[in-house]
Amino acid sequence: MITLLSAPTFVGYSQDRVLVFTKTAGFRHKSIPKGVATVTTLLQREGISVVHSEDSRYFCTDSLSQFGAVLFLSTTGNILDNEQKAAFQQFIRSGKGFVGIHAASDTEFEWPWYGELVGGYFTRHPQVQDAKIDIVDGTHPSTKHLPAIWWHKDEWYDFRDIQPGLHILMTLDEQSYEGGTMGKFHPIAWFREFDGGRTFYTGLGHTDESFDSIPFQKHIVGGVKYVLKHADE
Repeated sequence: MITLLSAPTFVGYSQDRVLVFTKTAGFRHKSIPKGVATVTTLLQREGISVVHSEDSRYFCTDSLSQFGAVLFLSTTGNILDNEQKAAFQQFIRSGKGFVGIHAASDTEFEWPWYGELVGGYFTRHPQVQDAKIDIVDGTHPSTKHLPAIWWHKDEWYDFRDIQPGLHILMTLDEQSYEGGTMGKFHPIAWFREFDGGRTFYTGLGHTDESFDSIPFQKHIVGGVKYVLKHADE
């Protein structure tokens, strides 16, 4: 069952509790309900509890302190005020985790710290289509289940301001689909330690159908486990 709280409620700290945040101030993805339901089910199977909200008031020190990680699921636009941004920074700096899925990179374009946290900003995309993904690092919890070449159907983001120091997990082969503009180096998922915490981002997750993909489901779970420091399993 999804815990959807309209206002922050403190229930005590657990490293294995994740805030799934889906507030949008721009384009809103139709797949958000499916994504929330899928992520919640997957994480609960792993013993990780989930709170889902679109209330920015969660981004204060007291409310954030009950979570081990925050997951931005296709958020868009400017969604936090200055006090909420400061609380989020303190949360990461205390050693907590951040996961970004799909349009998390279409969020807070005017906040440089967030740009570093998410790892790159969305610029454009072609139509939904199949594409070839090359697994650059197959040892990470989010990719160890994947073949060296993975074909997947999704909406393929181009990015700007890709941050230095990212550990790239997967890249797109732009020869395998129409409309990519980044060239030979087109990262689509990455992770790193940042500002005291851990971050993981994947550009996949536009469609309802993408969340039915078992490889993608395992990709998400592995990313969450990484930021929660599950013994780097």
